[in-house]
Amino acid sequence: MRNISSFLRSSAHSLSSLNEVLSASYHLFPLIFLTVFIFLYLYFCDEPLSIRNLCLAFVVAFIAVKKFRLFLPRRRRESVQWFIGDVESPIPASGGRINDKQGVELYPNGDSYEGEFHLGKCNGSGVYDFFNQGRYEGDWVDGKHDGYGIERWAQGIRYQGHYRRGLQNGFGVCQFYKGGNYAGEWVAGKIHGRGVQSCSDGSYYVGEFKFGVKHGLGFYQFRNGDRYAGEYFNGMINGFGIYHFANGHCYEGSWHEGTQQGFGTYTFANGKTTSGEWDCGTLKKPLSPSHPHVHRSVQCGRKAAESAILLPRVEEQVNKAIAAANRAATAARVAAIKAARY
Repeated sequence: MRNISSFLRSSAHSLSSLNEVLSASYHLFPLIFLTVFIFLYLYFCDEPLSIRNLCLAFVVAFIAVKKFRLFLPRRRRESVQWFIGDVESPIPASGGRINDKQGVELYPNGDSYEGEFHLGKCNGSGVYDFFNQGRYEGDWVDGKHDGYGIERWAQGIRYQGHYRRGLQNGFGVCQFYKGGNYAGEWVAGKIHGRGVQSCSDGSYYVGEFKFGVKHGLGFYQFRNGDRYAGEYFNGMINGFGIYHFANGHCYEGSWHEGTQQGFGTYTFANGKTTSGEWDCGTLKKPLSPSHPHVHRSVQCGRKAAESAILLPRVEEQVNKAIAAANRAATAARVAAIKAARY
């Protein structure tokens, strides 16, 4: 099935072919008429009926038609072309810029686009409706989301921010269907860089991500009141950091996959401490807090926690991206309204 723009272009080509046929018939009719007229003239002038005279009449008629354009209608200089949704051969405007077009395009799967086109693709501002799935309002480049925009999905997910080649890229905020959200950096459609992830249960994470998971330095506030600041690896507490429990206890030191592993110090709410080498969250070998390995792990944990807390925030960049996305979405809706009027 072809889209509307393809159908209209095919219709225009069909009309052009019809004009060529009619033009050919206009040439053929006067040629036959003059041939018969000259042949009859020779007949009434007592010239014998022969193939020679018939050919002579045809040659004279052909020369008269072609050279003097007898009986031929004048052609219009240019045909009027209607445009919806695509550009066959864009016409340069003054200054060398290619004229942009606006239109509506429907797709076999039920999707639709209303907005600006350039060189046969969605370019500029426009609105794309995914059939029963979602909607995008914003900037386009070469048929893909590129620039700023707002995208909504049927499940309730909503993204505002920057795109690159059809994927979230740069700064933006995403509202998840379960109630949580993420505001920060994106790369190639994935959460990547620095940002803030908030959950519907009240917990949140502020820090670094890598391809969608916590990775690097970060601070996590748990829903039960616990909090952790330090290093993450592949989505889990891993490396050095400080964990404050809601009951007032605290652990400083080394971690592996979410549990105390290596050297560190555990401080109870009453001030009592226990230090040493830990294995899977259990004290394996008690050591003095001044032991070199313990002291080093505690210092590394404190440094990682401080670095995580002092990570540069991205709220300003995110807010700018949201404002730009709102402007782009408004421009897209205006372009869609103009396109629908054609």
